[in-house]
Amino acid sequence: SFIGLHGVQGDLVGRGRVVRDRILQWINIPTCIGMGKTKTLAKLANHIAKTAERKPGVYDPQLAQVCNLEALSPEARQTVLQATDVGEVWGVGRKIGEKLLEGGITTVWDLMNLDPATVRRGWSVVLERTVRELQGTPCIDLDDTNEPKKEIASTRSFGQAITEINPLIEAVSEFASRAAEKLRTQKSHASQVLVFVRTSPFRPGPSYSQSIVVPLRRPTADTRQMVQAAAAGMKAIYRPGFKMAKAGVMLLELKPEDRVQAELDLGAVESENGISADSGKNKSTAKDARLMGALDGLNQRFGKGTLKVASAGLEGDRREWAMKQERRTPRYTTDWRGMPVARAL
Repeated sequence: SFIGLHGVQGDLVGRGRVVRDRILQWINIPTCIGMGKTKTLAKLANHIAKTAERKPGVYDPQLAQVCNLEALSPEARQTVLQATDVGEVWGVGRKIGEKLLEGGITTVWDLMNLDPATVRRGWSVVLERTVRELQGTPCIDLDDTNEPKKEIASTRSFGQAITEINPLIEAVSEFASRAAEKLRTQKSHASQVLVFVRTSPFRPGPSYSQSIVVPLRRPTADTRQMVQAAAAGMKAIYRPGFKMAKAGVMLLELKPEDRVQAELDLGAVESENGISADSGKNKSTAKDARLMGALDGLNQRFGKGTLKVASAGLEGDRREWAMKQERRTPRYTTDWRGMPVARAL
């Protein structure tokens, strides 16, 4: 995570150590913190902080865990950058790194001292931005919000091989429900649902792998329509006699929820059950949106999976496709049932 420190005064390294200690105490995850004028320099400082802790002798021990490049003297900063391979710079991939090495640019210090215009002509605009960032000129903005995903997937490997269609429909119903929830979180609608299933490449026996894309009549974020499409797709690609090991659902052609696809009013159409229905604008769209909002609200309040579609099966049922989780790490930070209990002897 990148955090802006604009306006923060005082000992930044000391503040960083307080943050690191708090993260370690609260969630027991060791972290390292890097600080710099730009995101590229901060990323590089983070690498230095990790390396100084894990590989003593590479860098000054004072740079371990928390490294602020701006707090170093010019001489100390030059020493650190000269000791860091150019391939450790954020944005320098393997191919570009090889070309830089061929040109005699082996360290971060070498790259930082290149002329940006020359880099642009000889390599690319992207590498030019990297050089400018190393020189202290911000070229990559600090994003306040994540960009909406262009595809949303929910896939799982099964705890045991599945040969029957009903457990597979349960599985893709659960996956489609999870994907639809993520879709609503980013306020998007999907136009297509991709369903796939396959056998394990590591188990003996006949192999099978197939997928299908099910188009939706109109873009939606309704769990019921996603599940219906996923179940129809699974029925279409299922073949008996194979030991299925994994299945999944992907939502494709995502659009913002405020972009509504209109339809011509061509009068009443006859549905599958013979009842006439209005083919014009869906008058129940607002009602469906409220229903999905209530679904998400209940699951957030009372726990994931509290309310779900029936085709996904019940938690109390024996779910053949469920993953094996006997060795899962305890979730005592988010689940009271995982809280360790101490008893006096």
